[in-house]
Amino acid sequence: QVQLIESGGGLVQVGGSLRLSCAASGRTFSRYSIGWFRQAPGKEREFVGGSRWSGTSTNYADSVKGRFTISRDNAKNMVYLQMNSLKPEDTAVYYCASRTGMWAAVSTERSDYDYWGQGTQVTVSS
Repeated sequence: QVQLIESGGGLVQVGGSLRLSCAASGRTFSRYSIGWFRQAPGKEREFVGGSRWSGTSTNYADSVKGRFTISRDNAKNMVYLQMNSLKPEDTAVYYCASRTGMWAAVSTERSDYDYWGQGTQVTVSS
């Protein structure tokens, strides 16, 4: 059974930083790209960024480029989302998800991910 568990969310002031973690189990982690998504109240879940299965490349949404950094440790089955210079509009529930299909590239589409974590709340106060 595949499981993804996010942690590290919380309340932070504008301009602050948080590091989210995603712990994966149940499949050969190093063969699957991982995406980070977020969902704010009343809005659709949107792509934030992703890490290729090999860890050799990352993709980011324009809204977070230059502020967020994704890294992964395949030996530990972990992916991280470092969030700096946080803004109120970054407030959302953040999810990690495992890409459908081994060796597939990161996708910005939710439908391309078959396993999701339960989410972790990030609140940025002004």
